[in-house]
Amino acid sequence: MLNRRRSRHVLVLALSLAGALLLSACSAGSPAPSTGSDSTAGQSLSSPDPSMYLTPGKLTIGTGEPAYFPWVIDDSPASGKGFEAAVAYAVAGKLGFAKENVTWVRSTFDEAIAPGPKGFDFNLQQFSITAERAQQVDFSSPYYETTQAVITVGTSPAAGVTSLAGLKGLLVGAATGTTSFIEAEKLIAPTQGVQAFNTNDDAKLALQNGTVDAIVVDLPTAFYLTGVELDGGTIIGQLPDSAAGSSSPTPTPGATPGTQAGTDAFGLVLAKDSPLTAAVSAAVDALRADGTLANLADTWLAGNADAPVLK
Repeated sequence: MLNRRRSRHVLVLALSLAGALLLSACSAGSPAPSTGSDSTAGQSLSSPDPSMYLTPGKLTIGTGEPAYFPWVIDDSPASGKGFEAAVAYAVAGKLGFAKENVTWVRSTFDEAIAPGPKGFDFNLQQFSITAERAQQVDFSSPYYETTQAVITVGTSPAAGVTSLAGLKGLLVGAATGTTSFIEAEKLIAPTQGVQAFNTNDDAKLALQNGTVDAIVVDLPTAFYLTGVELDGGTIIGQLPDSAAGSSSPTPTPGATPGTQAGTDAFGLVLAKDSPLTAAVSAAVDALRADGTLANLADTWLAGNADAPVLK
C-alpha cells in the first residue's frame, strides 16, 4: 500500500505545476514521410486535404467537461499543460497546425464514443481502445498505456487490505462506462456489485464521505488523488490484468491496439471511418518513435514503480 508520504513527489509536482511550468509545442518543419516511422522531432507529416477537417484550416480537438489533472491542468486544454493537452498539440504540430489554429470543444465521455457524426476532428480523454468501442468509432494508434489501481482512505474498511479477496466484500466504486469499471467488475467482482458513478470526481467524493470503501481509477489519476486531493489517501494496488502499462507503448505488429493481454491503451477517438484516422495515427506513431510521448509522460505523469500488483 502507498501512503501520502510515499506519494510526496506527486504533491510536489502538483504544486510546481500550479506555479508556472510551461511546455513548448512541437514545431512544424519540412514534411516527412506519411508513415511517420522515420520522422524526427519538430517535423510535420503530410496533412490530409483541408476539406477533410471539421473546419477547413482549423483542427478541432475534443476533451472532457471538465478535464482533470494530470491530463489537463486547471481544466484549460488550450494552455497545453497536462499530458493529454500536450499530446494534442504535439499531434497538431505533426499534422501541420500551429497552436493558434487549434480549436477546443467539450464533450462527455459517452458522447464522444457514441456512434454518429462528431463535433470534433479527434477527442482525447483517456479512451481505452476496445474492440466493442471500435465498432462505433475509430481509434488512433495508442499514445499511452496505463494500469488500473484501487485507492482508499485511512478511515475506510479497505485500509490495510492487500489482496483482491480482501476487497470482494467491500463497497467498490468506479466511473460507469470506463475501463476502471469494467476491470473492477471482472477482477474484483464485489459481492454487492461495483457502485457506478458518473465521473471519477463523483467517485472520489463518495470515497471521501464513506459511501464507498474504495474506488478504481487509472494509475496516474490514483497518484494524483491520493497525493493531493484525498486526506489520508492511499493506493491499495494495481489490478493484475492491467499491470503491464508503459509510457511509450509499442503494439505487437499486426495486433489490434488495446486487445493484447495486460494492456490498457489510450487512443485518440475519431468518427467511424474518418478520413483523418490514418494521418492522426501516423502522427502518434511519429511522436512515439521520436521519443516525444515518453518525454511528455515523464513530465506530466507519475510512474508505477511503487504500486504493488494485487493478487
